[in-house]
Amino acid sequence: MLNQYETVFIMTPVLSEEQMMDTVNKFKKILTDNGSEIVHENNWGLRKLAYPIQKKNTGFYYLIEFKAPGDLITRYETEFKRDERIMRFLTVRLDKHAITYNEKKRKNAALKKEEEKAA
Repeated sequence: MLNQYETVFIMTPVLSEEQMMDTVNKFKKILTDNGSEIVHENNWGLRKLAYPIQKKNTGFYYLIEFKAPGDLITRYETEFKRDERIMRFLTVRLDKHAITYNEKKRKNAALKKEEEKAA
């Protein structure tokens, strides 16, 4: 039985675009190598932090929504703790209401993009 999860992590702002994508690909590879299915991902880009972390005021935000076995999450989060490029991370298990909400939100965003292209 696979549960659905959502992880948001913040990478240090001193990374180049290439280094940032290498970091993201590392964590996506950990998921896929362990039998997970990536449902959705979203690069939020460089954003201002609510408070300084490691004397930095900005960070690269990235979201990954995925289906995975529950025992993978502790190993996955251990990798986040070991990686010096990661400033913060949060993994949340989604219930059926959150899954429905996320699907609806993605569908509405896709419709909005289509309407913008048509206009």
